Amino acid sequence: MSAVAINHLFGFPETIEKLILPIARSGEGNNTESRGGGNNNIPIDILESSKEYIFYLDIPGISKSDIQVTVEEERTLVIKSNGKRKRDDGDESEEGSKYIRLERRLAQNLVKKFRLPEDADVSAVTAKYQDGVLTVTVGKLPPQPPKPKTVQIAVS
Repeated sequence: MSAVAINHLFGFPETIEKLILPIARSGEGNNTESRGGGNNNIPIDILESSKEYIFYLDIPGISKSDIQVTVEEERTLVIKSNGKRKRDDGDESEEGSKYIRLERRLAQNLVKKFRLPEDADVSAVTAKYQDGVLTVTVGKLPPQPPKPKTVQIAVS
């Protein structure tokens, strides 16, 4: 479904549309990219306030040192993790025991990309990782007053 169709269906404001809809660069296809572990299912919430954008990403069991947050190409927020969550094999190490159900996915090679809106202050990006939740905060630039433009009138 195209970005225009999604915007029309859900009535996204332009700012939100830029945050959650596809980055139009070849080879990426959408705003999140995964390699290996099906990480497009990792939930993320994006909150816009009057002063900042806040991204909440659930990635439990990953070491803080295995997470990277960068801003690339001036307006693309990139969240990466090459860390792997270790499965607790405490009870399975006993002979004759085995898992009979495995539903919790182990994150592998997480890469998520988000195009930031024009009012995002890319020099004011902070990240905090606590209790399995990565919180990335991107400040907003103060609104710029519209600049009047003088138009020259041509005489024909």
